[in-house]
Amino acid sequence: MTRLLASVKSLPEARLALACGADIIDLKDPEAGALGALPLDTVARVVRMVDRRCTVSATLGDLPMQPQILCETAAKTAATGVDFIKVGFFCEAKDCIAALAGKARLIAVLFADRSPDFNLLADFADAGFAGVMLDTASKTNGNLRSQMDATALQEFVQRARALGLVTGLAGSLRLEDVPDLIKLGPDYLGFRGALCAGTERNRGLEASQVSALRNAIPCLLTDTSRAVA
Repeated sequence: MTRLLASVKSLPEARLALACGADIIDLKDPEAGALGALPLDTVARVVRMVDRRCTVSATLGDLPMQPQILCETAAKTAATGVDFIKVGFFCEAKDCIAALAGKARLIAVLFADRSPDFNLLADFADAGFAGVMLDTASKTNGNLRSQMDATALQEFVQRARALGLVTGLAGSLRLEDVPDLIKLGPDYLGFRGALCAGTERNRGLEASQVSALRNAIPCLLTDTSRAVA
C-alpha cells in the first residue's frame, strides 16, 4: 500500500503532519535546494516529539558528490535518531555509493530532470541502501509527471522493487496526481508544496491541505509505516 510522506521544515509543522496522519515525516529545508538539510538539533527535537509514532526521515542536503563529506554528514544525521536518511545523487558517483555502504539506513534520491540512470538501482541495492526515490531537482520547470512519463515511472518502481528496494515518487506533486501515481504501486508519495498554503512550498503547512492528501491516499490498516521512509 502506498504511504503519505509529508516534508516539513520545523517542529510545529511536524506536529501538524503527525496530527493529520502522515505516515512519514520527512525533514528538509525547502529554501535550501531540492534536498536542503535542517539543523541537526531541529531534526533531533522532531525525532523526540514523534517518539516512534511514525517514520521520520531527513535529508543530508545538496552536498557535493565527495565520499568523505557524505559519510561524515550521514553519520552526524544518523546520530539524531532518524529512521532513514535521504541522499541525493545529482550525478553517477559510484565511489560515493560504495563509501556509504552499511553506514546508515539510506534512501538514494535520483532526479527525473537530470537524466537519471536506472542502472544505478542495482548499485544501491548491492551497497545495502534501503530504498530509492525519484524527485525533481528544479521546482520551477514542471513536476515529476511532466519530466518523466508513466512508462518510465513504472519501470523505475518495478526495477527497484525487484531489487528489494523501497520506492518513492515526489517532485512538486499535486492532489490530482495521486490517482494515477498510486496505480504504479510506489511505497510512498512525497509532498511539500501541495501541503502548503497556496501550494507554495516555502510557506507553512496547511492542515486542510494535508488532510486532503491523507484522504486521497488510503491509510494503513496496520501499524507498518515504520517499514519505509
